[in-house]
Amino acid sequence: MAKVELRDLVKTYHEFHAVDHVSMNIEHGEFVALVGPSGCGKTTTLNLIAGLIEQTSGEIWIGDRQVNDLDPKDRDIAMVFQNYALYPNKTVFKNLAFPLTMRKLPRAEIDRKVREAAKALDIEPLLERLPRDLSGGQQQRVALGRALVRSPAAFLMDEPLSNLDAKLRVQMRLELKRFHQDLGATIIYVTHDQLEAVTMADRMAVMNRGVLQQYDTPARVFAEPANMFVASFVGSPSMNLLPGQIVTRGAEVSVRGTDGWTVPLSAANARRALSASRSEVVLGARHGAVRLYQQEVADAVPGRVYTVEPTGDITYAYVSLGGTTLVVSVAPSTVLSPDCPVWLAFDQEKLHLFDGTTQQALAAA
Repeated sequence: MAKVELRDLVKTYHEFHAVDHVSMNIEHGEFVALVGPSGCGKTTTLNLIAGLIEQTSGEIWIGDRQVNDLDPKDRDIAMVFQNYALYPNKTVFKNLAFPLTMRKLPRAEIDRKVREAAKALDIEPLLERLPRDLSGGQQQRVALGRALVRSPAAFLMDEPLSNLDAKLRVQMRLELKRFHQDLGATIIYVTHDQLEAVTMADRMAVMNRGVLQQYDTPARVFAEPANMFVASFVGSPSMNLLPGQIVTRGAEVSVRGTDGWTVPLSAANARRALSASRSEVVLGARHGAVRLYQQEVADAVPGRVYTVEPTGDITYAYVSLGGTTLVVSVAPSTVLSPDCPVWLAFDQEKLHLFDGTTQQALAAA
């Protein structure tokens, strides 16, 4: 397996920047997930690495080779697609053997490599079956096996689990993670499902409108989002974002919303807020960073329950603060009804603050 490096990579279509000056290092044996909404540039980035489309500018390195001008077959990569792309009239064995046959390897070596891949993926009993006789999960394993037999420098995977049902996707996430751990494979994985990225990847690259927004471990991206887009995209439910203005009264600093609510800030958060480029800031709070009370308490913001969403082990309460709705997690035993008054208190240790002009996170002072 090899390191993959993107240096100031650009892909334009006339005036549109599909990939906008993206630089990224994927280390040897690392699992990196590219995530973002539809049209963010993640699949285009993968196709640029594969050589399926030509970059406008920038450099692509696989191992110690710059591969900008190499054909896909010469880049030493293997792709796994969401539709599996198996040959319907060939057995599993012949599907696995096909890339080796095209390279004209000796028959004995082909047989050995196919059986090794089949054993690694636990599909040995399926070798004489046709794709139509396999389940979706089995077909995906065959697609992985066909990539594995080539012993590539890197695996490129484009939403390989999107055609599976929910239960099978969970199972295949585990299989892919084990596949990566056992082989030490370099994997670049495109998905629109952030849960796949968080559970499988060593690092995740969050993209939007062709721009790399943040590239870090899933834990760091969740806990320390670089900007408001990352904060709203990563995490389910999404982070609550409350725009407001800084208000100072003596040594006290608060944020006041247009709906009249006021949130006092701790000394540390006050210093962060005052570092904003203007007086407009945005408060960010995950559902677990907001405490809901059913009676008035000091420094809590009054609101009204809009609706309640039980999920079994946790209940989400949607609370209206004027024209803004926040989601708060409460114990399933909490009894709430629409339009009942509640009060919300924010955990200052878990509060995020963003510059209302640049939308960038305000760092601790």
